[in-house]
Amino acid sequence: MALHSLYVDLNSFFASAEQQLRPELRGRPVGVLPVMADTTCCIAASIDAKRFGIKTGTPVWQARKFCKDIVFVQARPAAYVEIHHRIVAAVESCTPVGEVLSIDEMACELMGSDRQEAHAVKLGKEIKQAIYTQVGEVLHSSVGIAPNRFLAKTASNMQKPDGLVVIRQDELPQRLYGLKLGALNGIGRAMEQRLNQIGIHSVEQLCTASRETLRHAWGGVEGERYYAKLRGEVLDSLPTQRASIGHSHVLAPELRTPDSALAVLYRLLHKAAMRLRHYGYCAGGLGLHLSYLKTAAGHAHWVDQARFSPHADTLRLNPVLSELWQRRPPDPGAILKVGVILTHLVEHSQVTRDLFDPDDQHAPLNSVLDQINQRYGPNTLYFGGAHHGRGAAPMRIAFSHVPELQVESDG
Repeated sequence: MALHSLYVDLNSFFASAEQQLRPELRGRPVGVLPVMADTTCCIAASIDAKRFGIKTGTPVWQARKFCKDIVFVQARPAAYVEIHHRIVAAVESCTPVGEVLSIDEMACELMGSDRQEAHAVKLGKEIKQAIYTQVGEVLHSSVGIAPNRFLAKTASNMQKPDGLVVIRQDELPQRLYGLKLGALNGIGRAMEQRLNQIGIHSVEQLCTASRETLRHAWGGVEGERYYAKLRGEVLDSLPTQRASIGHSHVLAPELRTPDSALAVLYRLLHKAAMRLRHYGYCAGGLGLHLSYLKTAAGHAHWVDQARFSPHADTLRLNPVLSELWQRRPPDPGAILKVGVILTHLVEHSQVTRDLFDPDDQHAPLNSVLDQINQRYGPNTLYFGGAHHGRGAAPMRIAFSHVPELQVESDG
């Protein structure tokens, strides 16, 4: 079976982007933070910082303990998105990008002679060089080449930083045996526990398990698909539909009061509602979650949600958020992190109007708000509840979501 997929994974992307934009940071251990506060953690660590054991999720205090010379910088998502698009263009100058999987990952399908190993390796080197010359000399990437996308992603993780690894069909499945279960895409902590419960504790045991065993482990056809992917088979992607739209934010120390936290929540809700309309969806649910500073009793969290007839009206979402906020129990401490999520999404064209509310009276107002904020910046017009939070909650980048600057820019 020929090689079919090439996977590009940027190494320490946020931190490398900062080092590219700020040459004085090159060669130094860098930690990227969501906000400049000692109570937060690194959302990215430079290649230099990783040598000290610092990684995504390492608390600031611990990072300082590991490396006293670490430099912390606040994340600049808009800058990373711009660099991301330049990287995509650089890869496209070598071969078409089949799919952008995240801000720092993309997959290319090999065609024609590029399916031969020598040509595929040459293409991988050309892609790495194109990123260096067209975007930045410190933007390293790891390239994986394999019979399918799943194995190409696996290969890209096998040699970091700056790796180029090929997994050949005739090496399967033995080539995978040295990996840990958690190193395979699709096996998180919960899935690993389920596999352990049926006697699978290693990748070798996973690869030698029957198709029926994996179907049972995954609870359906995804187990059969996993069985096939481990063997290098090329599968069609399953259709996906956006399940939710949300935003969360770690509060700066001066915003950890109830009034300020609520203002930031309104800001997050309004950003999510604008994205909802931009993507052509309506939401039938709103979730609210709060995290508190650690106390003697440990970390405290609170989550609640509300359901309603699907719509995309910010004015009708505001009182739902207010009601959820009023339902929260007494705060056990200072509020560290807040988040909202719009759920039960339905395409706008598929929504049946409520019998008792047949007119979407606020549609023109929402449209005007969106147009003005997209043109002049997201804080040009806003609802009063978000006033004290208008400077907070800047753009964030999720693992599987590349923000659109048109609707998520901070102005």
